[in-house]
Amino acid sequence: MGVTYFLSANLARACFSTFGRWKVEGREAVPPRGRLLVVANHQSNADPPVVSAAIRRRVWFVGKQELFHNPISATVLRAWGIHPVVRNGKDAEGLRWILGMLEQEQAVAIFPEGTRSPRGMRAANRGVAFIALKSQATILPVAITGTENVRAMWRVPFPFCRIRVRIGDPFSLPLIEGKPSNAVMDSLTEMIMMRVAALLPEEYRGVYGHAASRHGT
Repeated sequence: MGVTYFLSANLARACFSTFGRWKVEGREAVPPRGRLLVVANHQSNADPPVVSAAIRRRVWFVGKQELFHNPISATVLRAWGIHPVVRNGKDAEGLRWILGMLEQEQAVAIFPEGTRSPRGMRAANRGVAFIALKSQATILPVAITGTENVRAMWRVPFPFCRIRVRIGDPFSLPLIEGKPSNAVMDSLTEMIMMRVAALLPEEYRGVYGHAASRHGT
């Protein structure tokens, strides 16, 4: 599976470079080892290949369970290391898988908005803050623009559009004693997401526009 992943990531990188106006900023910020929670905004189904091509480290993903109903697509997704999860945030098995991978010092990418948001970021699920607190993983914010123009899966290898990836500085959440309240979890979730939003052009920030402007780009 590892060989399949790296071959696919290299192929994606070649396709984006050849058939798209492809640019990545901040690769030097990616920690080369250790548990890493990659947090990105979500524009389209092209985002996982884009993240794989941008980050030169093995990255694992989660994907909505509906994508695995087709046996052919399920085989391809699993070969990429994508694990099915239920999108309502109540998938205990999916959560255990993510935490287990982080415990093994792996890098796991999640899209906390839960669904594609091509017209600006929407409010994220608290699950991203829970995972970060529970795992004590380093968080890597990643901002993606341009993939909203890749609307069909056949377009992923041939995007014919401008795609930009900005990788921010890694950070960690503060340690919290006891069980945090919902208000605290909401605050931590916003803290994480505004790090992503601050890397995006203003028109992509959506509900995190004001927070990201305070944080600075």
